[in-house]
Amino acid sequence: MDKYLKQNKALWNEITPLHEKSAFYDVDGFKAGKSMMIMPFEIEEMGDIRGKSMLHLQCHFGMDTLTWGRLGAEVTGVDFSDVAIKRARQLSKETGIKAEFICSDIYNLPEIHKKKYDIVYTSGGVLCWLPDLNKWRKVIAHFLKPGGFFYIFDGHPFSHVFDSSPNATELKVKYPYFHTQEPAKWEPEGDYADPDAVVTQGSYEWTHSLGDIINSLINAGLKIEFLHEFPIIYYKFLPFLKPEGDKGWRTKGDKIPLTFSIKATKPLS
Repeated sequence: MDKYLKQNKALWNEITPLHEKSAFYDVDGFKAGKSMMIMPFEIEEMGDIRGKSMLHLQCHFGMDTLTWGRLGAEVTGVDFSDVAIKRARQLSKETGIKAEFICSDIYNLPEIHKKKYDIVYTSGGVLCWLPDLNKWRKVIAHFLKPGGFFYIFDGHPFSHVFDSSPNATELKVKYPYFHTQEPAKWEPEGDYADPDAVVTQGSYEWTHSLGDIINSLINAGLKIEFLHEFPIIYYKFLPFLKPEGDKGWRTKGDKIPLTFSIKATKPLS
C-alpha cells in the first residue's frame, strides 16, 4: 500500500505547479475575488457556514478551502502533498484569507490533530485516491462534533466505468464498477487541468461503488440527510462531453449521472 500512496504523492507534487499556472484553476482570478472550483449547488446544499469550523480533507493547494473561508467559515485544509500544502499556505497569505493547512495523509490525521469541527468537507475527485473507506469514515466521525455534518461532492462512481480514452466517442463500458483491493494503474497522460501538459508520474486509483460510500457513512454512525445525483461535472473527463458555458460538462441528453453529493449528520447523542 505504501508504494501506491508514495507514487500518488509524487504525482500530486509534480502536477501542483502545473495547476497553479493553468487556466482551469485561474489563480489570478481567485486572487482578484472570484470563487473558483466550487459548484453553485454546493453552496446551496451546505447552507449557512458563516462562523462554523470546517475541516477540508484532501484540499489540494487550498483554493476550495480558501473559498469557504472567504464565505465565512473557519477553515482547516489537509493534504498529503507537501508541495500543495506549501502553496496553500502561500495563497492564504497572498489573499489575506485566514486558514490552517496541515500536511498529512488523512488516515494519519487523528494522530497529529485533535480539534473537532462543525463541518467535515471533501470535494472534486477525491475518493479514487483512497484505498479504504472504512478508515475514511472513521476519520470523518472522529473529527465531527455532535450535531455537525459531513458533505461530499464528487464524480459519480457509475460514470467511471466508461471508456475515457482520447478516441472514445460514446458511452462504452470498459472499467469495473465495484471495489477491488488492488488499484488500477494509470500511466502518465496529460492532466485534467491541462491535457497538453507533460506529466512523468503515473498513478494508482481505487473504485468505490455508491453503495460502499453510503454504507461507510451509515457505519460511521452518521444520518444520511440526502443523496443527490447530477448530470454535470466540473471537467471534461470523457472526450465526448459537451460544455455548458462555464458551469461544467455533460453528456448529450443527460444520459448518466456524472457527479453526486451527500450530506450526513452526526447525532447529538
